[in-house]
Amino acid sequence: MSQVPVARHPGTQVIREQPPAGRRSRKPFWYAPAAALSDAAGAAVPVYLAFALVAGAHAVVYTTVATAAWLLVRTSRNRYAEHRLGEHSALRPALQDWLVLVGLLAVVRAATGEESPFLLALAALAPCAPTSAVAHALIHRHLVARRRDGRVVRRALVIGDAHAVDGLVGHLARRTDHEFVVVGVCPIGNEDPQALAPVAARLDRQAPQRMSADSAPVLAAARRLHADVVLVVPGAHMAGTRLRRLSWALHGEGCRLVVVPGLTEVAGRRVGVFSVAGLTMLNVAPPLRRGLAVLLKSVTDRLGAALLIVLLAPLFAVVALAVRLDSPGPVVHRQTRIGRDGVPFTMAKFRTMVADAHRLRQQLAGTNEQDGRMFKIRRDPRITRVGRVLRRYSLDELPQLFNVVLGHMSLVGPRPPLPDEVAAYNEVELRRLSVKPGLTGLWQVSGRSDLSWDETIALDLRYVDNWSPTVDVGVLCRTLRAVVAGDGAY
Repeated sequence: MSQVPVARHPGTQVIREQPPAGRRSRKPFWYAPAAALSDAAGAAVPVYLAFALVAGAHAVVYTTVATAAWLLVRTSRNRYAEHRLGEHSALRPALQDWLVLVGLLAVVRAATGEESPFLLALAALAPCAPTSAVAHALIHRHLVARRRDGRVVRRALVIGDAHAVDGLVGHLARRTDHEFVVVGVCPIGNEDPQALAPVAARLDRQAPQRMSADSAPVLAAARRLHADVVLVVPGAHMAGTRLRRLSWALHGEGCRLVVVPGLTEVAGRRVGVFSVAGLTMLNVAPPLRRGLAVLLKSVTDRLGAALLIVLLAPLFAVVALAVRLDSPGPVVHRQTRIGRDGVPFTMAKFRTMVADAHRLRQQLAGTNEQDGRMFKIRRDPRITRVGRVLRRYSLDELPQLFNVVLGHMSLVGPRPPLPDEVAAYNEVELRRLSVKPGLTGLWQVSGRSDLSWDETIALDLRYVDNWSPTVDVGVLCRTLRAVVAGDGAY
């Protein structure tokens, strides 16, 4: 198998193998049966257990109907299709399908005059969505692991202007969780791209009179490289009629065509395709900033934080005592941070440094290991013994739950910045302040202090632009694993 350089983590290069030429790499055959089996179990087991306690003679009937209905809903919405298994977030589709299931069974219940306890039926069906989401998340993890090794990927030929080709190839190379491995490029014009993939053919800048002037070299390159898909970056020299004619030739050969519009870090749910006067257009919905979902986030944040404060009260007391006994100084460190829309607030943390840490920072300014606005040192001499343990498991952040209750912060959001950091922000970085900062976020579950400044900004902007309730749920679930692992915590 030949190899191409790609990135396993942002900013690092690894080698990912190309799939064998002439043989398409498919997903493992067991994905669909495993997903269907987990869905069936997620419906059958809780429904049977619930109704066996109340209507023992009919428990099998209820179980059969509920399981069949759940599988029917999932199948009708193409959840077991090969091209969808393991590709996207599993929680949102599972919740949507669960609502359809409840509606379907409510109609059946009304039509048949069934008189079983409604709340019992609803509680019995509740595990369907989370069980399905967990199973599909495990399939996704397995798929990503295989793709990092160059399996279950498609060989791609890229067409576009040289700079556009470089941008697309570089963007694809920074991640390994997608299905494409670039095996060749077809630049338009005489300029040479810097992409590591070989130049397989060239197209003229001017639209040719004959269709074959474009299709012949592209099809020849696709056959020679055994490309499964052609990625086209449209531009001034490849659009409209020229792109349409190229699609005729590719589809005639059974080759998949994908047009890359150039949008980055925009969630698929925000993009819609429609046609006006024969023109295909993309509608990009604005980020969620108001409405029921935002209200729900605010209420959930405050109630969730208040509940955690009550549940974790003994841990608060233990940590406070440890900080007090370890070194002189206050137990809680208060610091001014910048919140939503640039409004400052006082953030609380358990103290993890010596009392005069701010004065000592001036002496350590030349040892900063970060490449941007933040000040971070892996072996910071100002951190106390207890402080290192607290940082390792993020226990120092617990008092920020009070900030969440007060409305200064959210449970999930961008990292709360310092005023001197914000003073140096450019226009792009200021967009981080469009939402409340969070107790945790994508930065927390993606490497924390090991991330570069640009990587931190990219993660924060991805959250700001694509926030949804399911994104928050996903981040909260990943936070526990990140805290236990302790990667990037110092």
